[in-house]
Amino acid sequence: MIKKVNHIGIAVNDLDATMKAVKDIFGVEVAGVEEVPSQKVKVAFVPVGDTRLEFLEPTAEDSPIAKFLASRGEGMHHIALETDDVAGDLKKAEEGGARLIDREPRPGAHGTKVGFLHPKSTFGVLMELVEEAGEH
Repeated sequence: MIKKVNHIGIAVNDLDATMKAVKDIFGVEVAGVEEVPSQKVKVAFVPVGDTRLEFLEPTAEDSPIAKFLASRGEGMHHIALETDDVAGDLKKAEEGGARLIDREPRPGAHGTKVGFLHPKSTFGVLMELVEEAGEH
């Protein structure tokens, strides 16, 4: 079951410069930086209320984020919805007619399980389903 917006993903070219700008402009600190090898990205999470902004920098030229940046430039990449059963919600989404990028959950940042729905099925926005570690 979908519970809330977990985070909003923003693709950036330079994570260090972005984190300095976020601190200078908004006065907020990074909660943590982590590399996610399966996604070929380095991510920084910034808490904002009960959600987070996730800034993503590619770590390889063939990273999905590198491809996104090359074609669209910096900007919003995805919206992540928190669920207590990412596998079940991926199945429900597919049964409901969604085109899936992931049929099965894969590892995400901070020990989460994630799965993506194709933006052609979700109103032009890449949607990520996120199950926090220890949820299921």
